[in-house]
Amino acid sequence: MSSRLSVIFYIILCLEIGIALTVLPWVHLEWLGLSDWSNNYFLLLAAHKTGYGVQRFIASGWVRGAVSGIGILNLGMGLWELIHFRQTVRALDSGQPSVESSRQKLPERVTANDAQPVKADPLSDYPRRNR
Repeated sequence: MSSRLSVIFYIILCLEIGIALTVLPWVHLEWLGLSDWSNNYFLLLAAHKTGYGVQRFIASGWVRGAVSGIGILNLGMGLWELIHFRQTVRALDSGQPSVESSRQKLPERVTANDAQPVKADPLSDYPRRNR
């Protein structure tokens, strides 16, 4: 049950973030009380501290397109998870990764710490101070 809820929340999160990042750089939402993408409080504060070139850079179409591209990637991840919902839930329930790696057996490596037995000394090496 918890694996299903985890996958559902992940899908919802991917879709919400994807829609927001895809649409918000291009839409003027003054009627909702939100300002333009390039004219918000935090950007003006950063531009005031570092110089007003930051505001022009964020307002450029290149940055808006990059942010929208990340939003489209999030939408794609959400849709992929939605299509492969049962497979992901089964993989989470079984505790196995959903993507299998190569099936070649790698030789076991022995490190220097594995070859020596571990000695647990409950007392420290430093002499106790008598007070």
